[in-house]
Amino acid sequence: MSSLAFLVTELQSLASETRRKHPEIREAAEKSLAILRTSPEQATNSLASDGPQSDELLKPVFMGCATKNAKVVAISLGQGVDIQLRILQTLVSLITNFPSIHGALLGDALLLCFKLQESKTAVVSSTAAATLRQLVMFVVDKMVDEDRLEDLTPEVCFEVELPDGTTKLLGPSARDAFSIFEDLCLLANAEKPHFLKLEFLHKTFALELIESVLTNYHGLFRKHGELILLLQHHLCPLLLKSMSDRPVFPLTLRCTRVVFLLLKQFSFELIAEAEVFLMLIIKIIAEDSEHSSSGSSGDHHPSHANRPAWMRVLAMEIMRGLCSDAELMRNVWGAYDAHDNGSNIFTSLVTALKRLVTEKPAILGVGSQMLGVGVTSEPVPSSSSYGLDVGGMAGRVATAASATVSGVVGMIGSHGGLSLQGSAMKLQCIDQLDKADSPPIPESYIYLLGVQCFISLCEGFASFTGPLYTSIVIQKPRVPGDAVVRAPPALDLASLPEDEPRKQLEILRDMIGNSWPAFLAALSFIVSTNLSDDLFVDILTSYQAMTNVSGMLGLTTPRDAFFTSLAKFAVPTRVVSSLDSYSMEPQTPRSAITENFGLTAPTQPPGLSDRNMACLKVLIASALFLAGSLGESWFGVLEVLQNADYVLTQKGVQSTPTPSKRGLFGPGTTPSSRSVSHSGSNPTAGPGNPTSHGPRHPFLIDLEPDALQTAIQRLFEASKNLEDPAFKYFIDALCRLSSEMVGMQNGSTTLIETDSIEDVATSQPGLSPRVEAHRRRVSGIHLPRTLRSGDFGITKLGGVALLNIHRLIYRSPEIAWNTTTSHLLSVISLPFVPQSIRIQAARVLDEIILVVPRNLTTSGELRAEVQDRVLSVLSQQIGSDSSSTVANPNTSIELRRMGLETLHQILQASGHTLVTGWETIFQMLGSVCKAQLSTHSGSTDSVAVLSSPPSPTLRLKLMPVGLGNPSERSSATLVKIAFQSLTLVCDSISSLSAEHLRLCISTLGQFGRQADTNIALTAAASLLWSVSDAIQSKRKDVDQEPQYSEIWMFLLLEVLGLCADPRPEVRDGAIQTLFRTTQLYGSTLSLETWDRCIWDVIFPLLDSLTTAVRQSPDAMDDPAAEQAWAESKILALHSIGSLFHDFLSSKILELESFPKAWDVFVNHIQECTLVDSRIIATPALLSLERAIRASSQASAELKPKVSDAWHRVWQAINDIGGAIQQQDVALKTEVADVDSSHEPFTQESLVAFVDVIQSTRKVSRSLDDMEWPLDRLSCLMTILKGILMYSNSPDYRPDIDSLPPVQAAVIETITNIDLSIPGAPSLVMRDLSVFSTLPFLAAFNVPGPSRDRTNPKRVTYIALTKKVMPMLVDLFLKFKTGPEIYADGTLEAVLSSYSIPIKLKYDCPPPSKFGDDSPLWKTATTNFLKIVKECAIQLRNLKDDVPDTRVECIWRQVLDVFRGGILADCSAAETFPLDVQDTEENFDLALIGALEIDVVPHIGDSRVPDNLLVHLAKFLSQGSRLYTDDSPTPPSPDSAVQSPSTSNREEKSFDHGHTDCNTPVPRERFSFWCFDLLFLICSATTTDQELSRRRLAAHTGYVADGALRGNLPFPRIREDELIYVLRKLLELKLWPGSLWAAMSNQPSKYCVDQPKLISDAVKRSSVAHLFHFYPVLCEIASMPRKTPSGWVNTSDV
Repeated sequence: MSSLAFLVTELQSLASETRRKHPEIREAAEKSLAILRTSPEQATNSLASDGPQSDELLKPVFMGCATKNAKVVAISLGQGVDIQLRILQTLVSLITNFPSIHGALLGDALLLCFKLQESKTAVVSSTAAATLRQLVMFVVDKMVDEDRLEDLTPEVCFEVELPDGTTKLLGPSARDAFSIFEDLCLLANAEKPHFLKLEFLHKTFALELIESVLTNYHGLFRKHGELILLLQHHLCPLLLKSMSDRPVFPLTLRCTRVVFLLLKQFSFELIAEAEVFLMLIIKIIAEDSEHSSSGSSGDHHPSHANRPAWMRVLAMEIMRGLCSDAELMRNVWGAYDAHDNGSNIFTSLVTALKRLVTEKPAILGVGSQMLGVGVTSEPVPSSSSYGLDVGGMAGRVATAASATVSGVVGMIGSHGGLSLQGSAMKLQCIDQLDKADSPPIPESYIYLLGVQCFISLCEGFASFTGPLYTSIVIQKPRVPGDAVVRAPPALDLASLPEDEPRKQLEILRDMIGNSWPAFLAALSFIVSTNLSDDLFVDILTSYQAMTNVSGMLGLTTPRDAFFTSLAKFAVPTRVVSSLDSYSMEPQTPRSAITENFGLTAPTQPPGLSDRNMACLKVLIASALFLAGSLGESWFGVLEVLQNADYVLTQKGVQSTPTPSKRGLFGPGTTPSSRSVSHSGSNPTAGPGNPTSHGPRHPFLIDLEPDALQTAIQRLFEASKNLEDPAFKYFIDALCRLSSEMVGMQNGSTTLIETDSIEDVATSQPGLSPRVEAHRRRVSGIHLPRTLRSGDFGITKLGGVALLNIHRLIYRSPEIAWNTTTSHLLSVISLPFVPQSIRIQAARVLDEIILVVPRNLTTSGELRAEVQDRVLSVLSQQIGSDSSSTVANPNTSIELRRMGLETLHQILQASGHTLVTGWETIFQMLGSVCKAQLSTHSGSTDSVAVLSSPPSPTLRLKLMPVGLGNPSERSSATLVKIAFQSLTLVCDSISSLSAEHLRLCISTLGQFGRQADTNIALTAAASLLWSVSDAIQSKRKDVDQEPQYSEIWMFLLLEVLGLCADPRPEVRDGAIQTLFRTTQLYGSTLSLETWDRCIWDVIFPLLDSLTTAVRQSPDAMDDPAAEQAWAESKILALHSIGSLFHDFLSSKILELESFPKAWDVFVNHIQECTLVDSRIIATPALLSLERAIRASSQASAELKPKVSDAWHRVWQAINDIGGAIQQQDVALKTEVADVDSSHEPFTQESLVAFVDVIQSTRKVSRSLDDMEWPLDRLSCLMTILKGILMYSNSPDYRPDIDSLPPVQAAVIETITNIDLSIPGAPSLVMRDLSVFSTLPFLAAFNVPGPSRDRTNPKRVTYIALTKKVMPMLVDLFLKFKTGPEIYADGTLEAVLSSYSIPIKLKYDCPPPSKFGDDSPLWKTATTNFLKIVKECAIQLRNLKDDVPDTRVECIWRQVLDVFRGGILADCSAAETFPLDVQDTEENFDLALIGALEIDVVPHIGDSRVPDNLLVHLAKFLSQGSRLYTDDSPTPPSPDSAVQSPSTSNREEKSFDHGHTDCNTPVPRERFSFWCFDLLFLICSATTTDQELSRRRLAAHTGYVADGALRGNLPFPRIREDELIYVLRKLLELKLWPGSLWAAMSNQPSKYCVDQPKLISDAVKRSSVAHLFHFYPVLCEIASMPRKTPSGWVNTSDV
């Protein structure tokens, strides 16, 4: 309800009540109501601002109060409680709105409030109490405002008597505040007040008011001494008395709160009082533990026993608040502990707190996770700890802490624990002011308070020291250019200025220096209890704070003690040892044994819990923070990190390897469950088990092993921020740790078992086996049972060195270089160190050595010094140690291999920057080479050795690297690595001096003789070549030319020694290098040098290779080796050919010994061709051919030498050609006396031989400018013919579609012959004629394996004949006008070559395999007709120049070809399609046409004998047969004789007929064409007789058969024949007398001049043939048969 509505309601009630007895009041009330109803807003504003209407509106209220009528007054003021509340409200308004209220008036107002506070109505009492607080605060506020006034005059002040009896003028407000506070203290102490008119006030309420004033105005109190006096004289005694009397919870609670305020706010003002209070509180805190300890001895104080537990809790609660004030704690130390005779308040406090938290371990429980997981619960001997040298006190404290933790293990169960959820109160006890009795307090609450006190103290130390440390050490002003200090040392307080920060730091240093044992004992106990995650994290933070503050203040002993304690919890030694034994024992038997003996075996693998890893995380963080000040304490820290790495990484790798990248500090892995376990695996539910509560603390979330490994790595990476002294300490500690751990790994198990834990010494351990046993126990790693694959210290040492590589380079070697390298070399060199560790040390050393040259940017002396350092260390690694090699040769080899690899990488990355050490480098490289073979050094003796036959030993096949014994394989590996480095040296060979070049060449020669073929080959073929190139580039300098020329010759002889290597790859590489370098720089060599190269290098090399190739088969036990030697000789021949080609004309021809050298060279080539393997023949001939071609470029003055050279080559050609023919004949006829060891010539070698011939001819013709004489050409053609027809090659090429190489080369050679000399055309055409017949006469199957006999490869010469046939035509047409080709039988040979394919016709081999060439017989026919067309004319033109016998032979050959073409077997064409048959028949018509046009007009020459004409008529008669007759009669026309009498007898033979069905010939049309030609040439003298016989045979046969056949009709062909003959007889007009001459005995004689006999006139007429056949015609006419329908009409006759 709003105020306005409330006022309206009250006025209505007042008007109603006073309407009778007090009408004036009613009227006033109604008037007010009217105003409110008319303008309520205006009325409200008027009331609020005390406006003009306010009096009118409130008038009824005042009038009602004046009536003294209780009911009316009650209505005016409100009902009951409301009145009291309104009074209180009014008092507040009056006092706050009227500042002038002071003194007695103020006292009355407060008295009214005090009275109402005593009301039994709760709301009134509480409201009054609140009003009192508000008014008291207001009064004090007025005092604060009054203090700000500067014009306060003495007149307004009042004199006040102070508690000490003195007086003081105070202002009105100050007097009021002083009086009120004083009376409150008096009333609380049950004394009579001076200002307030009260007789009694509850102590609790008085203390609450006092607390409110002190809480809000402690600053005001410190300004006013009178108020401090009140505290000293009234309040402090009151509090001491109250806390000493019988404890009453409400009173004690409020006293405790006020004491807390006094201690926190007035410790400086109340020095003595604060001391008393603190001692009292400490006594209360320590009472229970003292009672527990004294109770056992019988000394018991009743007062202690009567003090309730809640009072101790209250004391702890305020102590927690005090401990959270770091400045207060420092002040306490400065006031009470800093002096020698002080009361040691702070020390007592820490001791009491430590005793408190440790008094009842059973309540706190045991944090099982702190022991690790998967380990047994046997007690851990207290002497097992990490090796931090913390001094005697630290050792005792650490031992005590360990004993405390270990001692309670047996008596404390897994229950209990501390947590904010289970141990804390929802509302702390000291805040429960509304309680009359103490609330239920958890039993563990007080211990939680103790833990929180320690946490607050540690946090206070760190919060104060950290910022100061940062501002003083890290952020201090520097000289421009100075680097920022990232790893500062500890504070040197003596060097700080005398100011307050220094004083505070000194106080803090003293505090920690005196109290750290208690802190360490308490924290180490608390962290091992069953804490919740939040408390555990807070305790770890406290650990970290104490460690860091101790380190920052330079407190070495406390710092190391805390590090030691943290290490114990981070990596428990039991986990390390249990992990090792767990991995060694089988799980199933172990479980069985433990069951049988009643033991409890771990249910999971040993490992670190999350809390262990959290401790490790804190330890790493502290070490990282204090890195610059740890000094010698680094050893202990590193040992912890080593064990952590062992648990997190090493064992995890063994069980479940996880691939990862390798970083600077070793391999990163994901540990298995064996080495890492989460706290969730804890089976006991409690504060420390996160499964019991909500989400885990953020600090405990990121505790994966990878994160810890990263943190460890970050710590080592921070080494780059260390100053040089600190870095030296760090490196020394790493080396010391590595030395001790490496020394462990050689100890025997017996030694370990005999050593007891109590024998652990504190002396510095080294690498001796005895000392390592002690360190092994200290570290907790039982290495002899499980040898590690790597050493932690060595790994980290390598990473640190790489991070600080510039420090190693540019700082003094004493800082890190000497220590690091000496340690690594000592590990490498000791034979008892395990192999894996030695290899690891070598790897780390190599990484360091490798990186140093890359980062060396300076020049001058420092560069040479650093490079000497690097190479010196590397040479010590590569140098073999005899004792180490004997003990473990494989390891020593591996170490050397790693060193060589490092050398290789140095040369690869920084070889160009080396200014010193080349002798050392070549010495290191050469030290790995072994004398594998009896090869030759680079000296002149190599020539003699090469000239001698190689021994069989050298021909043995080398065992490949990797198949021999281990030492051989290892040595081969070293050779391979070293050779890579040597290759890099050769890449920058130009930077080497002359002496270094000679060393390099010698070293390359050693590598060229090694067993590794690839290395030897590279050395021989590549690197020596590059060295030669570098030497030649330096020969250009005139001053250095003699020196480097000698080195170049030294190199050539070294290469020459490698040319006799039994391995083909090396041998060939050396040969290539030898000739390439000679060829490349041959133009710069003098003639004397060339002469030496030819006689001392080239020819001896050929002799050596020739001897090796020609060994007996027994000596050459390996065919592959034989082939390899042959290939080497081929390579040499190729190279020699190139050498002669390039330098014959410019250098070699000018030598005086050239004729002899050329003869030796040609002899070598001839022997290679005839004697050596055929794979050598071709390269040999090609080499000769190149040399011949090169001779053509010789100058004019050298022409005589060139002429002698090609004549010598022709002699060799003649010999080789004769050998080819002889071998071919011998192999064909299988002559027994032929050397069967000579292989057949290959086609490739024959091609090369023809190329030699061509080159020789070119050189000859270019010198003599004329063709060879005919005898030499004849010899050449014989050689070419023998080459072409060689039939024993194993590598024939297909010769159907195109010419194979041999045939093409031969034809090309023949084509190049100059035919202008007499006899040359005939010679060439005769041989070409022979070539064209080879497909039909000389084709053969290529000899081959038996499996190829089913489908043998065949040499056909088809492509050759296709090529030669047109060539013959062209040659004939070119030389047709000369009589030579007619007179010497050349034309006959040409015509004869065409006759074979023409006669074979369809029996010719196919003209092509893949093409569509014309058949061979068609090609032959076409070319033959071209020649016939011209030869008849030329024979007539030449007349007497051609003998008659040659004319007869030519015509006989021509007619023989025509006969073969006309009478060829064409039965194969019957299978062709009809259109193809027609085409084929039309092609044959060309023969008939050519016979008619080109032959018949010229065959009547008188030099042509008659028998040739008869021969023409006969084959034409045979060609005109139209059908076949199977009867024995009539005889063939070929059997008829030439005389007339014989003709008569034959006519009689036709008297016998037959009735057979005559079969028409397939080519009926072609027969008619031949018949037509017979009639056409019937005018010839002799032909008439043959034509008559043909006609007579047709007629008589018809008559004879007709008589037998009767009415049986004749076949069509018989009738067509008869009709054709009769028609032709009718049309025929003979030359006069031709028939008579034909019938005479001498037709040629009588063909022109005949006797003029009348009786023979008819026979000499043009129709004499009709009279000749008259009898037969009559027989035909008289036959009683029907006339054939096709006969001619009578009118046509």
